[in-house]
Amino acid sequence: TEFFVDMMKEGLFERLLDVQSFDLAAVRSIGENPNHVEISADWYANPWNAGCAVNMLDTVVLGATEVDRDFNVNVNTEADGALLHGIGGHQDTAAGAQLTIITTPLLRGRIPCAVDSVYTVTTPGEVVDAIVTEFGVAINPRRQDLIDAAKEAGNVPLVTMDELIDKAHGFTGSMSFDH
Repeated sequence: TEFFVDMMKEGLFERLLDVQSFDLAAVRSIGENPNHVEISADWYANPWNAGCAVNMLDTVVLGATEVDRDFNVNVNTEADGALLHGIGGHQDTAAGAQLTIITTPLLRGRIPCAVDSVYTVTTPGEVVDAIVTEFGVAINPRRQDLIDAAKEAGNVPLVTMDELIDKAHGFTGSMSFDH
């Protein structure tokens, strides 16, 4: 949590809503900074709470184990289906935010993270706006506004999901796991 506290101090965002503090820097910040707000899990993401915090997010940046050509995201399982861990607030923050960015390396070891079809759909592609890897940024075709803005900026290395998948396969060969 200290990383987010430092980012807020640097002015990268105005307010930090905190359900869980994982270090002393966060605990101190909550006590000292009125813009570091402790909130309950109910206010954070209760689906029966129409005013929950996840529906007020401007941007969320999340990770992934796998992403596929339809922008579906897997954070639950390895490529072979072995269970990793729980999903935390992945799909509710992705669905509630105005802009959802997924960051992932193209490969983990020799295993591709950009695949034809994820093993487990944790977060559906219709709520994912962009996939960011070290080999480029794929923007969901549903977000033509973002594609246009990235092209206008001129400094965003745009690629398609197909290009990311092909590049991953170029490094690893075609990998197949029984789904």
